Amino acid sequence: MTKVLLLGLGRWGANHLRNLNNLPIELYVAEVGDKQLEPARKLGIPAERLTTNYKSFIPLVDGVVVVTPAQTHFPLCQEFLEAGKDVFVEKPLTLANEESKALAELADRHHRILQVGHILRFDPATLWLRDAVQNGEFGQVNMIRGHFGGFKRPRNDSGVMFADGIHFVDLFNFILGALPKSVLAIHHDFMGRGMDDVSLVSLEYETAHGKTWATVDTEYFIPGKFREVIVCGDKLSAVCDYNVAQYKIKAYENKHVAEGKDFKGIEGAVKQIECPPEEPLLAELRAFIDSIKTRARPRADAWSGYDSVRVLNAALESVKSGQAVQL
Repeated sequence: MTKVLLLGLGRWGANHLRNLNNLPIELYVAEVGDKQLEPARKLGIPAERLTTNYKSFIPLVDGVVVVTPAQTHFPLCQEFLEAGKDVFVEKPLTLANEESKALAELADRHHRILQVGHILRFDPATLWLRDAVQNGEFGQVNMIRGHFGGFKRPRNDSGVMFADGIHFVDLFNFILGALPKSVLAIHHDFMGRGMDDVSLVSLEYETAHGKTWATVDTEYFIPGKFREVIVCGDKLSAVCDYNVAQYKIKAYENKHVAEGKDFKGIEGAVKQIECPPEEPLLAELRAFIDSIKTRARPRADAWSGYDSVRVLNAALESVKSGQAVQL
C-alpha cells in the first residue's frame, strides 16, 4: 500500500486530512506541536503514524503532501525530492521564480513526481471549458474575466494575488494552453499589512485562435463568496460559477453581426452544462497517488507551478513600475 505523509493541519490542511483519509493509502501525519495533531487522532490515525518530527517519517513513506506556509515550500520540497520522495505541494509552488524553477529541475533530475495544488485543473467544469476552447467551440476567445474574492480572513504568508489570484492565473494558462505575453497589475493594501488585499491583473495572450485579453480580480472585502469565470468568444460565451456543485456552466450562443457600419447583437440559445459533482481536492489527491504508482506526469506539474509564479512576479514588477511587463 502507498504510504503518504501529510505535513500541516491548518485550515486547508484539515481538508487534505479528510480526503487523504478516504483514499486507499497508509497515512502518516506531522505537525509542529502535539496539540495540532488532535484532528488526526479524532479520525483514528494510529499514534505510531503521528509525529512532531516529520524527519523521522521520511524513510518510511513514498510521498509527501506539503500544506505549510508558502515561505517553507522551497526548503521542504527540496529536502523531500533529494530524499527520493514524490511530493504534492500546495500552491504557490514557491514565491520566487528562481526557487520554483530550481524545484522543477530537481524533480526532473531525480525522476520524481512534483505536483502543485492548482485545484481548479481537477474540476470537471475546467476540463469542459478547456476542451471547448481548444476545439474551437468558442471561436476566437476575445475576453476571459475572473473574480475570485469575498469577505474572509486574509492569509499572512502572502498577498491576495498569490493566495487567491493564482488560481485563475493558472486556470487561464491551462484553458488557453499558453502563457500571457504581457502582464499589467494594480494592487492596494487597505489593511496596511505590507501585502496586497485587492489585486487586479490584466493578461494578454496570443494563441493559435488569436489574441485574448484576460483579467483576474481578487480581494478580501466584498460581502459573499465569488468564484466566477466568464469566457467570451465570437461564437460562444460561457459563465462558470465554481461555487456551484453540479450545474456550474451556462453557455450562450450570442453573436455580434455587422449591418453596414453598425453591429447588431443577437442573443442565441442558452445551454446549461452539467458537470459531474466531484470534489476537486479529492480528485487532485487521487491523481497524485496514481502518479506515484504509474510515474505519469501530473496534470499540474512543477513547470505549470513555475509558470504561474512567473506571471505573478511579473505582476508585482508591473505594480512597482506602473507599466506592463513582457513575459
